Amino acid sequence: MNKFTKYILGILVLCILNVFSSSAQSVYSVQIKEDIGPNSWRTLKNAIREAKKSDVDYLFLELNTFGGALNFADSMRSNLLNENKFKSIVFVHHNAASAGALISLAADYIYMSPGGSIGAASVVNQSGEVLPEKYQSYMRGLMRATAEAKGRDPKVAEAFVDPSISIPELKEDGKLLTLTTAEAVKIGLAKKEAKSDVDIFSDLGIIKPAVQHHTLTWVDHLIAFLINPLVSGILIIGIIAGIYFEMQTPGIGFALLVAIVCGALFFAPLYLQGLADHWEIAIFILGVILIALEIFVIPGFGVAGIAGIILMLCGLAFSMVANDYLDFKLTQPGLLMNSFIIVVGAMVLAIVLMVIFGKNLLESSTFKKLVLEDEQRAESGYTSSVTKTNMIDKVGVAKTVLRPAGKIEIDNVWYDAVALDGFIDAGDEIYVEKHENYNLFVRRTSERKG
Repeated sequence: MNKFTKYILGILVLCILNVFSSSAQSVYSVQIKEDIGPNSWRTLKNAIREAKKSDVDYLFLELNTFGGALNFADSMRSNLLNENKFKSIVFVHHNAASAGALISLAADYIYMSPGGSIGAASVVNQSGEVLPEKYQSYMRGLMRATAEAKGRDPKVAEAFVDPSISIPELKEDGKLLTLTTAEAVKIGLAKKEAKSDVDIFSDLGIIKPAVQHHTLTWVDHLIAFLINPLVSGILIIGIIAGIYFEMQTPGIGFALLVAIVCGALFFAPLYLQGLADHWEIAIFILGVILIALEIFVIPGFGVAGIAGIILMLCGLAFSMVANDYLDFKLTQPGLLMNSFIIVVGAMVLAIVLMVIFGKNLLESSTFKKLVLEDEQRAESGYTSSVTKTNMIDKVGVAKTVLRPAGKIEIDNVWYDAVALDGFIDAGDEIYVEKHENYNLFVRRTSERKG
């Protein structure tokens, strides 16, 4: 066998090995065709997790977006930049504006469809108005750093945000840079124009790739539904109404269950989406505790009650907006105010509904069937409310432990009562000091003054 024949055979062997090597390459494909926000962030995060689990060679992201929230775009670009177990491909299918441009720059390869565009990444509010310099400066830094990390021209990336950057061959001075597909390919920002993923795989030498497609689960759809502002408002009404009815009806468990379920449905999806944090949930719970203490332990309504309402309101509102311990610099301007409007509006509506329907609901036969305690009849020595006004200074005995609420007996009749000073044990002799809202407020006779 002469040298020429050996050379030809060697080339053939290399070609065969290359074909088999290429055919063995795997791709995990995911689509994001919406505004960048919590849903798209979670979709990409889950896709990256599944791609790593499957040990693929490439992550293929088909992107078509006009932008969105900067904080979630920053998280998505960080996920791409920090991943080194596979190569990332972004296919700009028509649009990658603003936040979409930032995400695209974080990929190893950028391909664009015919007629596509990328750029125009200045930070604006929900009305489309350009925000002050501090927001633009931060965005410029993100764009520049992302481009440098992937070996792309940082000046071009910065021109997406800053109209003062001069690139005469691409844009007029004073205008933001937006590149067409042809322009992006010409300057090397995009690798090539492509009509589909087939063209992209062919260009990268991936022959017959094993492609896995990311699909949204019912959990993903449920979370997307629950974080809708309208649904969040309804859940807040359920939380407030449940807490109110639980406090108005001692011994009942259904109202508390409603409040807990609505609270879980409100906070859980926000927590999974990276919006709600532990401290926000904690201050909401602390607010509920302060209100309960104000109603059942501390006479009147003062500092504890007001602080409880404020903490509840802030816990709910902050949970709906991404922040780093009250640092909202990455949050889309206007979202925090919107969340407070939703929470306050839901609270006001809950109060109005409780005033209008509260009494009728408590007295309805359907609601009474949900009470978890036995029926207590008057002939057995029970009474549902105190209607007489001559109960002040009456002496009786605690029939249950007052923690601080419980049952007392006066003249062979049982009443709901609240201890004014801590707990009162069953069997202790008590006297009535005051009467408010159908409840008797009592103390031990041993603590009676005078």
